[in-house]
Amino acid sequence: MIRVLLADDSTLVRAILKDVLGSAGDMTVVGEAVNGVEAVALNEALRPDIIIMDILMPVMGGLEATETIMAKLPAPILILSATLDDRDVKLAFTAIKKGALDVMGKPALAADVNQGEFVARLLEKIRLLARIKVIHHIQRRREPDAVAVQKLPANRSVLAIGASTGGPKAVLSILKTLPAGFNGAVFVVQHISSGFAHGFAHWLDIECQLPVRLAEAGDQPLRGEVLVAPTDCQMRLENGVIRVLDAPAGDGAQGLAEIRNSGGFTIVQDEKSCVVFGMPKAAIALNAAEAVLSLEAIPDAVNKIFNSQRGDIHVE
Repeated sequence: MIRVLLADDSTLVRAILKDVLGSAGDMTVVGEAVNGVEAVALNEALRPDIIIMDILMPVMGGLEATETIMAKLPAPILILSATLDDRDVKLAFTAIKKGALDVMGKPALAADVNQGEFVARLLEKIRLLARIKVIHHIQRRREPDAVAVQKLPANRSVLAIGASTGGPKAVLSILKTLPAGFNGAVFVVQHISSGFAHGFAHWLDIECQLPVRLAEAGDQPLRGEVLVAPTDCQMRLENGVIRVLDAPAGDGAQGLAEIRNSGGFTIVQDEKSCVVFGMPKAAIALNAAEAVLSLEAIPDAVNKIFNSQRGDIHVE
């Protein structure tokens, strides 16, 4: 049974979530908090498998509560955002930067709205995130240990980054290392809840030196610019312009294999530094990865490739 702690100041939202989780059959609500202070205390008292955290609460908000929990007694945290305006979404993604695992919108409160899609996505996320072993979140960089070397290519012009659950923080950690005037066009595809792609791009734009925006059909990729794929779409580069296709998410591991088979240099994150090792593990099984690196080592490799420096990188 997955033990869930709800942290939300809305009685109605908590009631809806309790009904949803109670009907799942493998979940139970072990506690309810109406602010961040209560969430921190109940996390220590109840040791839940996962916390569903509102971002805007009185006394202490979800951002501060997430930071406190991840520093004192870490637990998997799923952030729920009531709105998709820039302020709320920025707070939600900042909570991910502080250690939360994922974000999605709150359930619609109107009685005539079909909640089926929300319920399915919520239960899927809870079952996945509750299994993740989180650690104390301390803001410091861990240098990779040098245990092997791998030759790098040079003279590449496109950097494509694909990520799934647990990815926003990893994507940020890579993009933040890219200098202004980066010698390549950058594409980002992140599996994320509907409606959050714009806010994700806006958050990255604030945090990074490179300009970041949501891709639009007909865009021409530019060196030193980051384009983020819209939610629930496929983004393709054809004849020098972006095509945005209304299509479901593809197999990331298979896509990486196609890139490698076409001459691209492919890197996947190693198991030790992954939040969820699913997509990298599948890529390795398909022999789609030319290098398997820790998250700390990937930025160094990327910058060396796009600085056209043929050299060695450390593999952890």
